[in-house]
Amino acid sequence: MLEKTPDTNLRDTVHPFDRATQVIVVDGGWRGEASADYFAFVGPFGGATAATMLRAIMMQPESLGDPLSVTVNFCAPVGGGGFDLATRLIKATRSTQHWMVELQQNGEVAAFMTAVFAARRASWSHQPATMPDAPPFDQVKPLPTSVIAPWAQQYQFRFVEGSTNYSTAQKDIPASAYSRMWLSDALPRPIDFLSLLSMSDSFFARIFHVLGKIVPIGTVSMTTVFHADSADLAAENTTMVLGVADANIFHKSFSDQTGELWSPNGRLLATTSQAVYFKA
Repeated sequence: MLEKTPDTNLRDTVHPFDRATQVIVVDGGWRGEASADYFAFVGPFGGATAATMLRAIMMQPESLGDPLSVTVNFCAPVGGGGFDLATRLIKATRSTQHWMVELQQNGEVAAFMTAVFAARRASWSHQPATMPDAPPFDQVKPLPTSVIAPWAQQYQFRFVEGSTNYSTAQKDIPASAYSRMWLSDALPRPIDFLSLLSMSDSFFARIFHVLGKIVPIGTVSMTTVFHADSADLAAENTTMVLGVADANIFHKSFSDQTGELWSPNGRLLATTSQAVYFKA
């Protein structure tokens, strides 16, 4: 049978990420609030919003097992202030649960999530993927974030390859969309499912790297697959991951984005993909 994932006790932590992604019960339903600490250009950082929605599932009494796969679709910008989270268990089997969450604000759906929770049992294992080379975390200088949007100030970005180098002029020849960096919360926090999901959206938009300047963008859809359960994450016991991101195509206002999140020990913790809108 599936086993209950331990609840996060928010009273025992004051970490900004946990404050930003907390949910409370109001009139029998879940409610969250956009945090100014995690705001982006026109609204809250999508990664924090996604983590808040996932937390609402993890807090459900019926929630069992660990997150396996999460897809979040951003239908409209989420504004400041509070929002309601309507959760629903769609289907449960002996090994999996399928959930849906709608984020509603001002009477409209701004985002919705489907999530699969699963019980991982001992089995044959093989990881053909290998962790990209990178110097140790503390040997790479962090990117200054004081002039970046508030959400980015909540993280440390230590670029190994493909660092940011933006200007107001577009590059004559498109640059590489690839980047590799160590990533951690600015205030160290143990990596868990919520932080992995949020970090899946923390890669700067690939078009920024390709064009060499910042243009209007927005994540339309993001899927993250977790390759570890709660026991695996506890065994890794890390506050940092190596993040690798790339893109395959930019065409008619939309692009893709792919990413990997690795533990310092070389374990692939999560893979992610996005559909991204851009205006350029």
